[in-house]
Amino acid sequence: MRDILEAVAAGNLSPAAAEAELAGYATGEAGRFDAAREDRSGVPEAVLAAGKTPTEVAALVATALETTGRAIATRLDEESRGAVHEVLDDQHSEASVTDDERVGVLVAHSPEFERPDLDATVGIVTAGTSDAVPAGEAATIAREMGASVTRVDDVGVASLSRVTDQLETLREQDVLVVAAGREGALPTVVAGLVDVPVIGLPVSTGYGYGGEGEAALLGMLQSCTALTVVNVDAGFPAGVQAGLVARQLDDARTPPN
Repeated sequence: MRDILEAVAAGNLSPAAAEAELAGYATGEAGRFDAAREDRSGVPEAVLAAGKTPTEVAALVATALETTGRAIATRLDEESRGAVHEVLDDQHSEASVTDDERVGVLVAHSPEFERPDLDATVGIVTAGTSDAVPAGEAATIAREMGASVTRVDDVGVASLSRVTDQLETLREQDVLVVAAGREGALPTVVAGLVDVPVIGLPVSTGYGYGGEGEAALLGMLQSCTALTVVNVDAGFPAGVQAGLVARQLDDARTPPN
């Protein structure tokens, strides 16, 4: 503790970073940022922009960078994105920033941050272009957890040849996240063709009775093939689950010291 206090006194450590080291979280006007989440559970903390003001989102992103060297913001709209970029330009201009406007996910790394590097691959599969947003969120999180990510897009069951054409690639992955809307059939089909864990990601595409992801969710839950299922549009949890599988595989593949 004394070393932390001396670092704060010398100006080498901010009060927020010191609080994060001592308490595991940093407190600001926008709320508490769980800086110890990744050390505790293997899951990187992210800032969910939905329901927060642009100022709150930007403040939490700055706190994340200050305390962990990385910031992940999800479900960004145009106004929140602008506020985040303004704060990054002003307070963390040295950070490297990746901003996927379509997916609504922004990732920033400080110069000294080193992302984990796992000996495991995660396949992110979409039935169609409409599934790209939650699938992209899953891909980002799995990648930030250290897995290598392979995208297999637009292989919906309307033409099964699109799936069979990609079977070799699908079977090479260690775990698959399969996103589909409408009736949600693709994860069931894929799970019957591969011998790796499949995580079904229902997407809120479709219309009429059972639209907005309900039919996709129910179809995956009732699948006669073995798969696990996250909630509708839950790209973050899907990516986390795939990343945790990847971590366990990496541990198993790493020779003991």
